[in-house]
Amino acid sequence: MKRLAFSISATLALTTSVWAETSDLLIIGNSDPGMVQRLTGSSNFDGIETAFEERGVDVRLSTRADADAMRNAFRDFVTGLDATSGDIGVLLTGRFVSTIAGSYLLPAGTETPTLADVLTEGFPLDAVYVVAAEYPGQALIVLGEVEGDGDLPDGLSATMLLDNVPQGVTVAIGPAGDAARFVSRLSMATGEDVLPLARAEGLSLTGFVPRSLPLFAGEDVTLPQITPEALNDRSAEDAAAWGRAIAMDTEVGYDTYLGAFPEGRFAGEARQRSATIRSEPFYREKQAETDLALSRDARREIQRDLSLLGYNTRGIDGIFGRGTRGAVTAWQDANSLSASGYLDADQIARLDAQAERRAAELEEEARQRQAQQERQDRTFWSETGARGDEAGFRAYLKRFPDGIYAEEAQGRLTDIEDQRRAQAEGEDRRRWQVAREIDSADGYRAYLAERPNGAFVEEARARIEYFANNSEQIALQKRAQADEAALGLNATARRLAEARLADLGLKPGAVDGAFDEDTRRAIRRYQDARKLRVSGYLDQATVVRLMADTILR
Repeated sequence: MKRLAFSISATLALTTSVWAETSDLLIIGNSDPGMVQRLTGSSNFDGIETAFEERGVDVRLSTRADADAMRNAFRDFVTGLDATSGDIGVLLTGRFVSTIAGSYLLPAGTETPTLADVLTEGFPLDAVYVVAAEYPGQALIVLGEVEGDGDLPDGLSATMLLDNVPQGVTVAIGPAGDAARFVSRLSMATGEDVLPLARAEGLSLTGFVPRSLPLFAGEDVTLPQITPEALNDRSAEDAAAWGRAIAMDTEVGYDTYLGAFPEGRFAGEARQRSATIRSEPFYREKQAETDLALSRDARREIQRDLSLLGYNTRGIDGIFGRGTRGAVTAWQDANSLSASGYLDADQIARLDAQAERRAAELEEEARQRQAQQERQDRTFWSETGARGDEAGFRAYLKRFPDGIYAEEAQGRLTDIEDQRRAQAEGEDRRRWQVAREIDSADGYRAYLAERPNGAFVEEARARIEYFANNSEQIALQKRAQADEAALGLNATARRLAEARLADLGLKPGAVDGAFDEDTRRAIRRYQDARKLRVSGYLDQATVVRLMADTILR
């Protein structure tokens, strides 16, 4: 690992360093330039670029980049790497989307990407991983996410895929603003352990996360000295003044430091912090939340609490974007708090208590609603399916497709159909089998046209009526399938959901992580009793409520 050392005596040492190895940094900044300026005190990323270059780091920078600009910057970065390269870093900020194959940084200004746009115009993270893998223990990738507007089409997800980070590569991920601030501070703290700096900005770390990871420093060299006369060393005064400024953490405090030490050791950071305070109306509130060092799981829990209380965070992903900040602001305003959009420890505790109380209220409402539905269900069954005829079974399933006796009614109808199939002539059976395989209104109409007196006429008419009365539900089901897929639930999460449904007496079938028809029926029952969108598929609102139910049990 490289180190930079200065030879200090009573005389003034030169501040020029010699670098035997070159550190390399790639920055593709597709996030809001105004945000960067507020956080770093410089327009765009030029301040970060300059700070690193002054320390001997070779920087490739591209901002507000389109597809060609991103690829050109990456090509220049890779071309510049050679045997003398030491530590390498990559900062990517902007909107990320994922396919089943990997994650991509979108070109600046992309509003509603299609799968084709992402695959042809997006910048693949896998390309960065391939290069970083050649520098194990010396590679840092920083991903700053910007929340996108609108829903993504099928095949795309806003969830970052981080399962394929190569061995020895460190990845820090979080909101674009926090990522930019981290790299800005890193540019003024080269050679130090980068992990505490990342955690202080609320970034999540994954991949190679050792106890310490010092990066971007120089070789040990003895620098020449100027000896004509000894100059007063004010480094101790400088450090003390900076300590006072940090303790105050106000614009006045940093300006006071700059007045005394305009070229001081901490002047750059003082200007940055002063500019940040001027541009951030809720600076102290933001710092208070930053000091909590909330983990991504803790942020997800806050988003769940807000969602339970009816505030739309536009995702439960542990990333505090515009949706979450807006939800926090609305909650604070409703509770007569300063509507800053940032939370302190007391507010988080208050929010959690409100959410737990609301979850209990919602579950009691669900229990009452379910009990009422079950009473109606049993009464209707006694007048229809309990009489044991085909018409009664069909009438019951039409009214209660997921009712208490749905499995029994469907089983009896299946037995009736099997008997008819056994008794029907061969051609009739063949035509009906074709219709069942197609399973569409047109397919059943074709059967009726060809076999108006066939054995399966009633079944065909029932299916045609189903398609006529449930076209909206069928379209909803397709969207719900996509919503569930976007959640990215693994087998463990699916088993947990089934176990919770079983605890509630909703009969999801085997707790095995495989969502079969029994599971879908249980989910529909759960959703119906809680006035959620009834689809039989898990969505964000359903998962939030399932989590709340678990807390209450």
